[in-house]
Parts: sequence; C-alpha cells; structure tokens
Amino acid sequence: MTLVASDSHLSTLPAERGQLKDEQAQKFVLTLSCVEQPGIVHAVTTFLFERGFNIEEHQQFDDSLRQTLHLRTAFSGPQSYSPEQLEEEFRSIAERFDMKFSFHDQTKQRVLVMVSKFGHCLNDLIFRWRGGSLGGELVAVVSNHETHRAMAEAAGLPFIHVPVTPDTKAEAEARLLELVEEYEADLVVLARYMQVLSDDLCRKLEGRAINIHHSFLPGFKGARPYHQAYDRGVKQVGATAHYVTADLDEGPIIEQEVIRVDHSYGPTALSTVGQDAEALALSRAVRWHCEHRVLLDRTSTVVFR
Repeated sequence: MTLVASDSHLSTLPAERGQLKDEQAQKFVLTLSCVEQPGIVHAVTTFLFERGFNIEEHQQFDDSLRQTLHLRTAFSGPQSYSPEQLEEEFRSIAERFDMKFSFHDQTKQRVLVMVSKFGHCLNDLIFRWRGGSLGGELVAVVSNHETHRAMAEAAGLPFIHVPVTPDTKAEAEARLLELVEEYEADLVVLARYMQVLSDDLCRKLEGRAINIHHSFLPGFKGARPYHQAYDRGVKQVGATAHYVTADLDEGPIIEQEVIRVDHSYGPTALSTVGQDAEALALSRAVRWHCEHRVLLDRTSTVVFR
C-alpha cells in the first residue's frame, strides 16, 4: 500500500506502479520546515506518489505559537533516484511554500569524536557503534590527551592527539578542521572534550557539532558540577546534549536525561550516576541527528523520535 496524505488525514490507496521488494527499494528521508499553510502535506505526498514511492513513516509538528510546520517523512522506492535528483525535482514545490528542506539516502553520517580525560561517553559511543545501534559511523577519535588511545585503537579507530595550550589553541582548531575534512566527517561529537571552542570554530561547525553537558541545563555550570550539586542537596542528576554554538552551553537542546537521587549520594556517587545520564543523553542525540530526526528551529529543536 502507498500512503497518500491530505492536510487533515492520511489514507491508503493501492500502489498503481507496483510494489518493490524491500531489498530492491532505496530508502530516503525528507525533512522540511516552513510557514504553516494549507496544502503542504498534500503537495509532499503527491510528489512521492507520482514517482512510485511508498511512505514508511510520517511525522509532523504544527507549531501554532510560531506558525511553522516541521515535517519528517521516510519513504522507499526506485533505486534510480538520488537525493540530489529528488532535491532538484522538489525545488518548485519548496519555492512555492518557501521551504527549508533536504533529502537523505541510507548513507550513514560519518562521526568524528573528540574527548579529553573522561572516557565513559566515548566508550558508550563505541559500544553502540559496534553493536549497530548508534545510527552513524565512527571514523576517528581526536583528543588533547593520550589517555584513550588504547580504547580507540582497540575498536579499530584512528586516534589523533592534538594537544592544546593557550598559545597553540588557534593551531589546534585549524588542525581539527583539517581532520573534519580529511575524514569527511558529517558530525563532530564533543564526548566530554574539556576545551572551549572559539566562536569562529563554533560558527564553522554550526548544526553539525554536538556537545554533552554534565548537568541538566541551565544549572551548575563550570568546574566541579557534582560538588555544586551535593552542596545544594539536589534530588535529580541530569545531563544535556545540545548543538554547539558560540554561546557557551546555550545551544539548541536535543536531549536531556535525568536520574533521581537522594541525600545519601556523595559527590563520587553523584558523578557515577551523572556519567550514566551523560552517556544516555549523548548517544540518543547522536542517533537522532544521524537518522535526520532533529530539525533546528531558531534556538530550539524539533525532535521526531
């Protein structure tokens, strides 16, 4: 069956162009955002139906406060199409509705991970990647310390040591951009990378760099967050995965994880629980980004889980 949608409902119609077996069908994802107006969903589904595509998953969010529509549609069909061809043929529709849109095929996002001395997030990402549940393809690990070389190389990942000092920060960031290009990285993940990126680098990586913050933002910023949490008697420990921006720890939030604690948790116990929250929030954010489930909306995000 092929799904055809109007703005008010989705209905099923027999596929007139014949069904392709799953192993023969190419899978794609369309994401788009635009001002809310009648006819958008009808235009999208008609475009796909006319080309023999089958809609496998459709999610949309009509933001009544901002008067915008956000949409993610996963579909499959003829292998003769490419994302570039679909974008070109869809352009007239996009111009009619003033859409910001993109098509993606099954090519996995290439992920470059940056880490310092804390290795729990890197270890979790490697575990999920090797198990096939990360959604992306890890391609390299970059660090300002040698601490986790063995972990990365045991997983078959290149490990590149890029030391950073106040005097070499500019050179280190230039080297990072070289590595992003060399490994053709689609996404940079700061897996507890304990260096503040410059405004210029943040702008160059806008929308394709994710950071994990060791608290449930906003709160307990800076050094020794779990000691701050202990001093305040917190009852929940959290972590926040967000896009990197020039505003430190103020980027659009993708995911947050929270775990309940009580008065018996000292700083060490809080740190252990917090690391669990960090690993969970970061891995989800990476997977959702790689599956094209996150749409940026000004200073926030729409996440189609």
